[in-house]
Amino acid sequence: MTSSCGKSSSGTVLLGNSWFLSVTWKFLSHCFLLFFQMDFYTLIQMHLKWLSYLPRIKPFYAVKCNSTETVLRTLNALGTGFDCASKGEISQVLSLGVKPENIIYAHTTKPQSHIKYACAQGVNLMTFDDEEELRKVSRCHPKAKLVLRIAVDDSSSFYRLSSKFGAGLNSTGRLLECAAELGLEVVGVSFHIGSKCTQSLAFRQAIADARSVFDTAKLLGFQFSLLDIGGGFSGIDFSEVINGALDEYFPFESGVQVIAEPGWYYAESPFTLAANVIAKRLIMEDMRKEGVPERLMMYYLNDGVYGSLNFLLRDVQVSPYLHRQAVESSEKRYRSVIWGPTCDCIDKIVDNYLIPELHVGDWLLIDNIGAYGISMSTEFNGFKRSNIYSVVTNETWHTLKLSHLSFASSCEMYSPFHCMYSKLLL
Repeated sequence: MTSSCGKSSSGTVLLGNSWFLSVTWKFLSHCFLLFFQMDFYTLIQMHLKWLSYLPRIKPFYAVKCNSTETVLRTLNALGTGFDCASKGEISQVLSLGVKPENIIYAHTTKPQSHIKYACAQGVNLMTFDDEEELRKVSRCHPKAKLVLRIAVDDSSSFYRLSSKFGAGLNSTGRLLECAAELGLEVVGVSFHIGSKCTQSLAFRQAIADARSVFDTAKLLGFQFSLLDIGGGFSGIDFSEVINGALDEYFPFESGVQVIAEPGWYYAESPFTLAANVIAKRLIMEDMRKEGVPERLMMYYLNDGVYGSLNFLLRDVQVSPYLHRQAVESSEKRYRSVIWGPTCDCIDKIVDNYLIPELHVGDWLLIDNIGAYGISMSTEFNGFKRSNIYSVVTNETWHTLKLSHLSFASSCEMYSPFHCMYSKLLL
């Protein structure tokens, strides 16, 4: 078997037929580095599923969710657009060769300097929800193509956004009149039902609300051509409801372009975190079972809520599992607390968690962790952010090259340092 590796500015790309983690344990076992695995195959499969289940909707990936360069390059090569929320995000994707017309500046409260930057770069598509924002755009980017963001019912979502963003339906007419007075071009409507939505009918109602705004705009002389259904996708379960609502309210023959801003959908499942046990404690509690003090284990990892597990502060739960060749089903499990590495007591990962006894140097894995953890991580207490290693099989890499994807060709730059990983694949 042959193998090789290429280096991108966001980390190392490992190429081979062996599973990435089995390689990395060997290399990192003596230095205990925290790292992520990003699986190309999973990311590509998520995109193919999108095209299959939501064929009318062009995805504009939400950069804020995970701005790892490997992710951005791959999605750009696959033909997605990008949802950017700031000058920094716009600059990042432009530097990777993304065309300005494939960017939507999807933030309704923009600094004037950021609007001017978007104008200078030819990024014209942007959202608004307020008269003051229209005045800023009029001064800084009068040729912008504006999208009116409306507030929708997001009560069925874990992360709700409409309390902060979006115009009420009863104010949309006034905002459109203001845009007309300022000589601005409004081309469509956007909404966001919030992240981790649990009710598919929320999309249906939001699409119906958008239709009513389209009708109001037509009466005022606007010719809308764009519908942005935002984000909130954690899978493809909602596709039937979304497609049905689009067919009813925005049929294909209407000529309306439909886009979306998925983040979680793409970024969550390709990433696995590998964290190392850096310390352990045994607590013998006063509570007794059959006359024997109950044993409580405490473990400390080299990642926590100030790092890539910051979402735990929002009552999200994770299920770490031990990386071993095999864990016997009969192996005794102990009540355990798993902490992060910092000196803050809120840096707790799981409590009262049953797991086999761990040892310093053991690895715990956490799957489906690519959304927001990396982009929101800090270096509090001096603990560094995770390295990211991208794994791709020879077969997938060959497919990328045959498809003439720009990222595949850009990674064919090898160096002796990074290729030492490939020796472990042999």
